[in-house]
Amino acid sequence: MKKYWWVIIVAAYLLSLAGCAPPKAEPVKTASIPAGEIDPAVWGKVYPLEYESFMKTREGGQGLSKYKGSDLKDKLSEYPYQLVLLDGWGFGVEFNEPRGHFYMLTDQLDIDPSRRKPGGVCLSCKTPYAPQLKEKMGLDYFQKPYDQVHAQIPKNHANQGLACIDCHEPDSMDLKFSRWFMNDAIQATGKDPQSLTRQEKRTLVCAQCHNTYVIPRDKDMKPVGLFLPWQKSQWGKISVEDIEAVIKSDPANLEWKSKITDVKLGQIRHPEFELYSNGSTHWKSGVSCADCHMPYERVGSSKISSHQPQSPLKEDMKACLQCHNQSPQWLRDQVTLIQDRTNSIATRAGNQNAQAAKAIELANKTASIDQKLLADAKALYEKAYYRVNFVTAENSMGFHNPEEAMRVLGEGLYYADQSLIKAREALIKAGVNLPDKFDLELQKYDKRGTKGLPYKPELNMELVSDKKY
Repeated sequence: MKKYWWVIIVAAYLLSLAGCAPPKAEPVKTASIPAGEIDPAVWGKVYPLEYESFMKTREGGQGLSKYKGSDLKDKLSEYPYQLVLLDGWGFGVEFNEPRGHFYMLTDQLDIDPSRRKPGGVCLSCKTPYAPQLKEKMGLDYFQKPYDQVHAQIPKNHANQGLACIDCHEPDSMDLKFSRWFMNDAIQATGKDPQSLTRQEKRTLVCAQCHNTYVIPRDKDMKPVGLFLPWQKSQWGKISVEDIEAVIKSDPANLEWKSKITDVKLGQIRHPEFELYSNGSTHWKSGVSCADCHMPYERVGSSKISSHQPQSPLKEDMKACLQCHNQSPQWLRDQVTLIQDRTNSIATRAGNQNAQAAKAIELANKTASIDQKLLADAKALYEKAYYRVNFVTAENSMGFHNPEEAMRVLGEGLYYADQSLIKAREALIKAGVNLPDKFDLELQKYDKRGTKGLPYKPELNMELVSDKKY
């Protein structure tokens, strides 16, 4: 018996691994949905349980989340330094926490028009009609004013956000990529889209919109397309450095100019997939987005995948308990600990980047400034901006990949420090008498009017100015 001890150990180990695999849903009983049918209610007649679950996305709410959530919160009030970093860009006028899939088009229609200024291209992830509008309109889809392109959507779906057809084939319920840019982006990382496992698809279907993207411009700053900046990356390793390199490889990718620093910049937008897939613990363990955000649930006598995508925090960590054997409170505490640390460093890096921006602003106005030192300060500012933006625009407050989030923020803080040092050196060399700390003059850049919500210093963890805001 003793010589078989290793068999028992291996068997026990394999059983432990099996215990970490999320439970499988029951086989889907497919039925015919008309080809091209967009209305979720039509799909709901065939799949009523999934449809009922999907419609719960209207509920939103903060739940037990300390950060993020699905309430319409004003990010410029929570993190006022963003007023400085985003001056000259639509995000600096109004920048809100998204409320979720049901409201994603409604919220875009309600936001300040400056956010829709690029045109119809802004609809690419907000409406299920985007693929057919792009196919029908060609270049006009990207360049025509937003309202003109939106008017092409049937009136009964003018506010329709995510729909079943965005993720599923109507005849088989197979997962699909409905957005035209996905296959090219996957291939750019060296991955064959035809070789994807079902588990990988359960992440990449979400990654169609939970990614960062670039809207290249022509000489008149009109959009000419949309792509994901993964061309310099490898599968499982899409870094902020790779994204930055793609953005800077072509002037057409610089979408706006900071009014304060006079620096042309690209934009990193909600890079959930990029952060998560870059070697995170859960990614390496084979965990998909759906495992955590759309866990399997029992509805009557049936078991389905939840179609109410939300944070596990809102369901008392039930999704996490599929693999973890700790208590829900212990798991929540770990999430909060990670997010608190991320928030603290992100806020410090953001404030320091804003300090560098104010120093550069003064240097731009100083006639005798050393142009080499100023150019160095601007280049360092740009690097800091991309790194701060990468983590703060991502929607997990670092939890999707804590180690990488802290690495990126650490570099962001370093580059912001170095930018400020170079700008101050240039100003001192020009004989300018400098304060120990620049007043960020937040109200000078605040263009929200009555839309601004009360500032919440408990989420900032470092004062942005000696003056009250």
